[in-house]
Amino acid sequence: MSRRARVSPAEAGLPDGGARRRTPGLRREEVAVLAGVGASWYQWLEQGRDISVSPQVLDSVARVLKLSGAERRHLYLLAGLNPPPPEAEPDRQDMYEGLRRLIDTWMPYPAHIMDAYYNCVLYNDAAAAVLGMRPDITQNCVVDFFTDPLYRSRSKSWERNARTVVAQFRAASSARPDDEGFQALLAQLTEASPEFAAMWAERDIEDAGQIRKELEHPLVGLLVVESTAMRVPARPDLTVVLHTPLDEANTAAKLEWLASPEGRRGAMYPVAG
Repeated sequence: MSRRARVSPAEAGLPDGGARRRTPGLRREEVAVLAGVGASWYQWLEQGRDISVSPQVLDSVARVLKLSGAERRHLYLLAGLNPPPPEAEPDRQDMYEGLRRLIDTWMPYPAHIMDAYYNCVLYNDAAAAVLGMRPDITQNCVVDFFTDPLYRSRSKSWERNARTVVAQFRAASSARPDDEGFQALLAQLTEASPEFAAMWAERDIEDAGQIRKELEHPLVGLLVVESTAMRVPARPDLTVVLHTPLDEANTAAKLEWLASPEGRRGAMYPVAG
């Protein structure tokens, strides 16, 4: 009822007739006609009666009431249905400046942001210095994990983490089985890496979370970090990955040195590995 009251007849494409209306916004009968449902059924829906509802009908009601993605998912939950996958709201598409500030504030620790297909859309200077993120690789975190020789040479935990990476990728792709983007990425990975193909055939599945990474950096030696993957509610198509130094190998101090002017100068000179 509250959302119905917020939609004017003009916004719904109806003539208002110029007369004063006793009901703010749309009448129940108008919502029913626009959504293609019976007036009595729609009244029962608003009253929360025990009636049969379908996702298609709820989507029609959500369209007429101009519900946001969050409101549409809430409507599904109220009706006892599984909500649709979250989608980025049109007015939240431009969040890159704020997300850039977030990962830059995480310095001197590595941080990057991935889209739904694991493409790296933003990364900070520490991610470049430690993880080897750079313009001349595919910029896809799964593809580069298996095919980038620089990252492979630095990762002492590669063998242990590879199956976790594949299992988490399967969980993400399984949630969108008909997505052509995931299908194309899977074909690319299978062709590019026999190791990925073998692990994919094992059919392990795991939710994204935390991964311990051990890296041998050419300037400072061993680094031990914990990567944490976090979703952005307003941008469910993006994942922020923050790397936190663990209390091993003096990692925090080494990362601080790499981000210092002295460390940056040292990184200007090529070192094997």
